[in-house]
Amino acid sequence: MLVPADIVSIFRGIVSAVFAYLAVFGPGMALCQQPESVRAVEAQSGLVLSRSGDVSLGAPQFHVTSDLVVIPVTVTDHQGRTVRGLQKEHFTLYEDSVEQRITQFASEDVPVSISLVLDTSASMGPKLERAREAAAALVNNSNPEDEFSLVKFNSRAELTMGFTKNKKDIRSRMAMVQTFGATALLDAVAVALNEMKGAHHTRKAIILISDGEDNASHCSVRELKEAVRRADVQIYVIGIADSDSYSRYRAAQSLTGFPLLEEITQQTGGHLFQVDRLKQLTEIASKIGAWLRNQYVLAYAPNNLQNNGTYHEIKVTVTRPEGFSRLRAFWRLGYYEMAQTH
Repeated sequence: MLVPADIVSIFRGIVSAVFAYLAVFGPGMALCQQPESVRAVEAQSGLVLSRSGDVSLGAPQFHVTSDLVVIPVTVTDHQGRTVRGLQKEHFTLYEDSVEQRITQFASEDVPVSISLVLDTSASMGPKLERAREAAAALVNNSNPEDEFSLVKFNSRAELTMGFTKNKKDIRSRMAMVQTFGATALLDAVAVALNEMKGAHHTRKAIILISDGEDNASHCSVRELKEAVRRADVQIYVIGIADSDSYSRYRAAQSLTGFPLLEEITQQTGGHLFQVDRLKQLTEIASKIGAWLRNQYVLAYAPNNLQNNGTYHEIKVTVTRPEGFSRLRAFWRLGYYEMAQTH
């Protein structure tokens, strides 16, 4: 017969087990299985900034008294190199096909909260060292005020280190990871998105290094796509695969491989970099670092904001100044306006 003390002890054990489970699986699973957590991502998003207060994009500070939508834009030339020197008049911005007046413009190197997401599944064994070098190069060449978190994933996704500005700690933690198991890629992106709720900078980015198709996630494609659309986070992917592998993914209309990652990166204003030679990894990581440090930031007050949670499509065009080569722009394709709460 159980006495009250025994019951209390058993209850505490159950509670401890539940919290231990959530500590391991909580970030990814909460985002993927609970609609409330998706709304939490939306609520904490810096994409649509609230009605009053000081808004910091790093440098300079924008002071606003109305709803403001902030769109980072990367502009590259035909060789993928970032283009500097453009002015506000070179950009035209549309929301739902209606031109908007750009009220604030900045092009400074401002701090970013970056989540490094590293594939440590068994197939990454011969590639891990180069992947570590690539991630380290990105950390080393970042803005001094950037902060980093680290998510690793194999059969499950795990937040290995929360946000820190201590680059030595991040490099040390990356050096400790080992490869084994399957590939829970979608869960890993979900974990990184949840961790972004603790980010300290307005600008946020996820950088994923992986060689494979998801085969172990609990998170569904639909859930992840919706979470990505609601979160104000740019996603960059370094996809390690030969051209034949990439073609096979496309031919099979893969739901969880590189075509999905390409769609997600385009949605967020990031990019998928396909790598077929390991020696390219460090070069691509450096390119991503340059993209993050050389962005234009456009801000505008929407003409027809209704505060009903509607999704709005964004389009940005760039007028090429005389003497510039062909330009290409990358930006977030849309946002959900905040729903009015009563």
